[in-house]
Parts: sequence; structure tokens; C-alpha cells
Amino acid sequence: MAAVRKMLPAALLVLIGCALLRISLLSDLYLRYVKEGLRPLLVASGVILVVLGLLAVLRVRGHDHDTATDHGHTHSATGPKMAWLLAVPAVMLLLFAPPALGSYTVARDGSGAVAKRTTFAALPAQSPLALSLTDFTSRAVWDEKGSLKGRTVRLTGFVTPQGSDSWQLSRVIVSCCAADARVVKVEIHGIAAPPGDSWVTVTGMWRPGAKAPALDATALDRIPQPKNPYRDTARP
Repeated sequence: MAAVRKMLPAALLVLIGCALLRISLLSDLYLRYVKEGLRPLLVASGVILVVLGLLAVLRVRGHDHDTATDHGHTHSATGPKMAWLLAVPAVMLLLFAPPALGSYTVARDGSGAVAKRTTFAALPAQSPLALSLTDFTSRAVWDEKGSLKGRTVRLTGFVTPQGSDSWQLSRVIVSCCAADARVVKVEIHGIAAPPGDSWVTVTGMWRPGAKAPALDATALDRIPQPKNPYRDTARP
């Protein structure tokens, strides 16, 4: 039994390492939690944990007798009991991955803040014009020249239910990980809302004078969730 108890911390290391490798090396699930550039660090961490766990297993198996007794006192080799709480998220990541942040997060974000910009490049002439939600909201609030006026644009995001006459097209953007996420949202008028958290591309025209960035929609297309849901890019 002593040898089995000594195996448990090693098994925990292997379990956590495998969970990291599952979301970062064997899939793109890590993009639901951290930015793309952190993938090499996650893979390296997973490999190190698996190797350390396997080395610990070999070390325990190499001992033919219990060395936990010193000066008549028995010492536990299982480590702090609280450390076993780490097994819970590891098992969850191995069995199923929680979804990316979505409408639940947006509905509870009351800031309505829009990143301030002082200069805006001229918009291309094509119509409809694909814009990111960040670019659209910044121009809607801060562009004194009204570059969006009269332009037909295409915006991509997920659906956040709001009221009977409008809903929100939203994106959640991260700088490092999901913990520092910020919300970008546009009120959509003129088209009924698809189910919450559906990913869509909406075509329409900017609604000047609205309290928040808003779009009078004329068309809507359902799309799959992007590979990286936290990257606010325009979709042609």
C-alpha cells in the first residue's frame, strides 16, 4: 500500500501533463483559454509534467522497501491533500473541454466601453465592407468624420439576446488569457435574433445617433465558430 500511495502524486503529474497536451498539442482547444502565442509553453509544460511523473513512477518502483520511516516516525509520501484538487480540472480537460466565453459573459458585462482612437485610415471602396467589431465600434463612437455613414458593412460575431426589438452581435477579446477578456458588442436591428451563442455574419448599415454602436441589418448568415473565437477579425 505504501508503494501505491507513493505512485499517486506521480499519477497526478502525468494526468495534468496529458490534459495540457490534449488541449495544446493534439487539438486547438487551448485557444478557448489563452492566446495563440502561448501554445509552445503549454506543450513544453505538458511534456515536462509527463516526464517528471514517469520518472517518479520509475523511482518508486525501484525501491524494494518502504523508506518513509525516519527515527521512528512515519511520513506520508502522498503530498498535501489539497493538491489533489488539481485532478479535477485535469480530468475535465481530458474528458470534455468547457466552451469559450460567450453570451453569458457579454450579458453580465455592463461597461459598454469602446476603445478610443484618434485617427482612422480611409476605408476601402468595396461594398459590403468587412470590418472587425472593434474597428466598427471605434469608428461609430470616435470618428468625427463619420466614415461609416452610408456604408454597407459586414460584421462577424456571436449572438447575445437582448430585447424584443434588438439583439447584440458580440465578440470576447483576450490579451493573454480568458481571465483578462474584454467585450465588444453591436446592437442589431431589423432581423430576428438566431439562438444565443450562434456565430453569424451580419450585413447592414450603421445607425447614427444610437446610444451604443448599432447596425440596421439587411442580411444574416449562420457560420461555424471560428478556430480562434477570441480573435476579432473581419470575415470577407
